[in-house]
Amino acid sequence: MKKLITLIVSAMAITSSFAEGIVIKKQGQFPVGGTTIQREGTFNPDTFVGWAEQDQAGQSYRCDHAFARYQIPANAKNMPLVFVHGYGGDGVCWETTPDDRPGFATLLLAEGYPTYVLDLPGRGHASRTSSTVTVEPVADEMFWFDIWRMGIWPEWNEGIQFPKDSLSVSNFFRQMVPDLSNHQLDVPALDAMAKKIGNQVLVTHSAGGFPGWMAAMRNPEVKGVVALEPGGYVFPDSEIPAPLPGLTGGLKGVGVPMEQFMELTKKPIVIYFGDYIPESNATTLGGSNWEVRLKMGREFVAAINRHGGDATLVLLPEIGIKGNSHFLMQELNNDVIAKLVAEWLDMKFQK
Repeated sequence: MKKLITLIVSAMAITSSFAEGIVIKKQGQFPVGGTTIQREGTFNPDTFVGWAEQDQAGQSYRCDHAFARYQIPANAKNMPLVFVHGYGGDGVCWETTPDDRPGFATLLLAEGYPTYVLDLPGRGHASRTSSTVTVEPVADEMFWFDIWRMGIWPEWNEGIQFPKDSLSVSNFFRQMVPDLSNHQLDVPALDAMAKKIGNQVLVTHSAGGFPGWMAAMRNPEVKGVVALEPGGYVFPDSEIPAPLPGLTGGLKGVGVPMEQFMELTKKPIVIYFGDYIPESNATTLGGSNWEVRLKMGREFVAAINRHGGDATLVLLPEIGIKGNSHFLMQELNNDVIAKLVAEWLDMKFQK
């Protein structure tokens, strides 16, 4: 008994003040989805070619899966959250912040929600891929600094919530990972996740937003979607809005059959956008890139609600939350935004 008490006290002691007393009932990790390549022939255990090269005859290669890390709190609420990252990264973006504060997944865990953080196929812990990809050291950080609305290097946007010290900036860019996927595997991975854990809400970011819509339409287990600055949208085939031009190539809606689109009207959806997004005539790459996505997001929400759905778009500056870049879930006020999300989740799923 004394040992058990010590373990409980130790577990509580390592929690931060935002979640004092949180107790993890269960945690772990697992691959989900994927395939196995089996080479023809017979494996010869006596053949040595090299550590990095193999005689593949008769050997297998498991690949193209996603990888999930999960935590389930004691007295968990009844709706797990599945976190889907965007381009250039993996699930780490949900787990921590560049300045080492609790990440978005941890903040929502503290609200009582089981959390499942994914690395999509070809990224992070799911890098075992069937794609043939050459990885090159492309110097691109100043470009992304602009695209993700942090500012125009080396100047930051005024009032930004991103931690600006040099260590945090270095930590942030070191979260980026090679992209070894052909991006045809993201939706099947989310399908497999739906079947694996059952009812869930998807929490998506950026390029993870579009596969999130697809998975929500395909899987009845997906009961709702929280999307942080999604990169693209679906519409009924007969209601696709006009393409929006922009400095980074603009944006087009993707048409789907009406029957498929109607699945989105059965599930509550909320979309959050941060700051520094012009309403029109953007002059920077980042401003233009997200101007068209915000505009198309409003069209998307209108289409869902027009067909009887429950969709909301929240532009954070309009409700007094200012200074957020594209990575709003990692910034200095991520606890405020997580609280907003938790209130929405409670309202929709904890009645």
